[in-house]
Amino acid sequence: MKKKKDKNTYYLEIEGYVNSFFKEAYYSKDVEKVKKKIIDKLNDEYIEELSKNKRYAFENVINKYPTLESMVESVGVDKNKIEKWFNKEVTTTYEEFNNMFKKERKHIYITTIISILAGSYLLNSIFYFHQSFVFLFILFFILLIIDIIIIRKHKKDNNKELMSVDSEEKLYKIFDKYSKRCLIWLFILFIEIFGIVFNLINLSLNSKTFEIVEEFSHNLLLIEFVLFFFIKNVLIMKCLNKKVEFENEPIYKKMMNKVLVFSSIYFIVSLGIYYGLEKALVVNPIMIIMILYCVYAFVYYFIKSKKFSYNKKGFNKFILVPLLLVITIYSGYIFLSRDIWLTQPYINSIPYIYEGNDKITYNENNGVYTIKSNEDDFKILQLTDIHLGGSVISYDKDMKALQAVYKLIDYSKPDLVVVTGDLTFPMGVMSFSFNNKAPVSQFAAFMRNTGVPWAFTYGNHDTESMAIIDKEDLNEHYKSLSWKISKNLLYPYVQPKVNGKNIWGRNNQLIEVRNSDGTLNQALFLIDSNAYTGEGLNKYDFIHDDQVEWYKNEILRLNREEGKIISSMGFFHIPLQQYRTAYELYESGSNEIKYFFGSNDEKMINKICASDYPSSLFDTAKSLGSTKGFFCGHDHYNNMSLEYEGIRLTYGMSIDYLVMPGIARDTKQRGATLITSHKDSSIDIEQIPLTSIEHLYK
Repeated sequence: MKKKKDKNTYYLEIEGYVNSFFKEAYYSKDVEKVKKKIIDKLNDEYIEELSKNKRYAFENVINKYPTLESMVESVGVDKNKIEKWFNKEVTTTYEEFNNMFKKERKHIYITTIISILAGSYLLNSIFYFHQSFVFLFILFFILLIIDIIIIRKHKKDNNKELMSVDSEEKLYKIFDKYSKRCLIWLFILFIEIFGIVFNLINLSLNSKTFEIVEEFSHNLLLIEFVLFFFIKNVLIMKCLNKKVEFENEPIYKKMMNKVLVFSSIYFIVSLGIYYGLEKALVVNPIMIIMILYCVYAFVYYFIKSKKFSYNKKGFNKFILVPLLLVITIYSGYIFLSRDIWLTQPYINSIPYIYEGNDKITYNENNGVYTIKSNEDDFKILQLTDIHLGGSVISYDKDMKALQAVYKLIDYSKPDLVVVTGDLTFPMGVMSFSFNNKAPVSQFAAFMRNTGVPWAFTYGNHDTESMAIIDKEDLNEHYKSLSWKISKNLLYPYVQPKVNGKNIWGRNNQLIEVRNSDGTLNQALFLIDSNAYTGEGLNKYDFIHDDQVEWYKNEILRLNREEGKIISSMGFFHIPLQQYRTAYELYESGSNEIKYFFGSNDEKMINKICASDYPSSLFDTAKSLGSTKGFFCGHDHYNNMSLEYEGIRLTYGMSIDYLVMPGIARDTKQRGATLITSHKDSSIDIEQIPLTSIEHLYK
């Protein structure tokens, strides 16, 4: 049984017949309009004939219109025009046109890149007027001249090219390709402008001019990237329309202008709303504004672009999937980068805990803090791997972490808190946040309310690659919260030097704890164990030789000043390789190891996640004979304390409720480590499991 033909099949049969008459005609809008009218008319007649005589329907139609003249006259067009369609000389073939078009595209790429670079140098010359204005302006001027020379040299005539009709399908594809790209990059350009301007407005309410300039400079590369693709595609479309007549060109221009006008109005109105709410109510509507615009862009593109496209088929998956991916990633990153302050009411309720009246001073030259204790015992509470997420999703676990920290500090009443890394966890997937700035500010406010002085070493998670602020910016953020402002956070404003150069890492610092008579009780070394080597996943870095050299120099200096071998302790995040050696010896029953407390229950194969690179810190400490113990974090389920070759190697009890799968339900490993230094510099180290004190806070 034969299948019934649909209208599209009829249309294709008539279209093929009509096209055979136009095969040698030159390509123009007039020809296309007439041809389309003829196809539509003949198709209607064909369908009508089918209802009368199915067997001879097509034959009847072609017999009625055996010539191009008869077809042209049937749609009300003067048949004398036909001669002009065929007598005009075809000026180029599609192959020749395509070769010319490729060359033009290359010139457009070059001139666009040069123009954007020139604009960048001009902006930078304005921003940094007092620093390198002349040099940057000269670069701008040179690039501008080069750009003009290239444009003049490759300037082409604007005469329309005439091609045979068989080129039309290929030309349609080119038109559709670049017209849609222009629309997409126009949307992306506005999204980028929205994000940057909103951010600058936010900064303008709370920051100085130079900070606003720096923020714009940081975003300049991304602006240039988007501008390149937008300008490049617009120029290609302009070149294309100069050379070929496209019937849909006016529709395309109209659509682009509509998007431009609507986006500009939406942008201006949104700025007013954003500024008003931010200023008056401290409400940030940027996410809603951005999402609404993305929805508009998505709907407009996939519905309205059909009006100027020659290919009227459904969604192009090759455009749809990347566009959805870009929108999802961009929107997701913005969402996960927000400052979330849900824990702030709890932080505001934290009472003053600090009972000491120690005198703290800071040396501007070498970054050393000195704590002069009025008591015979000085108590240091080590906290580690607190892992604040700072998001809506992590709110419950963030609250549990802060409540745990409060109970441990309130119970132990320390003179100093040392956090050995991973205060935050800007990893996105588990914490649902890339924000490593807001949680730091919140914890600093929390500690400021307790009144207890605190210090900090970096962990591998504090500045992940996707975090909103990098190592340098986080370092500056800590400085902004430090002693000169808070009188609470002991974070150095300068880094130690060896041979006139800053040593490796950040926040390598020495804190001197002195007795009431001024004699040195303990030298506390907070050392950056760094994060990753960049050689692969979880390839941890180590404490470098220049850091060890600084540690050694400071020990020897203090030995000379005190007239004896001083007592010291070291704090860092990632364990030394000797932690693994000591544990393996302990497991084998070796008498070289002295066990104090705790267990190593990390779920890794070797249980000790140390760097693959050996550090010389332990051997140097052993030879100097000063350091009584090292204290680290990193391995959340490890809290063992062993003595190996005369040095205590102690894992701090972790706080983490967020990172390790199921760790929020586990309790054995959670707590803090209390180090008590007596007047004679001897030390006691004890664990404070959270489970042992929680009954006091119910």
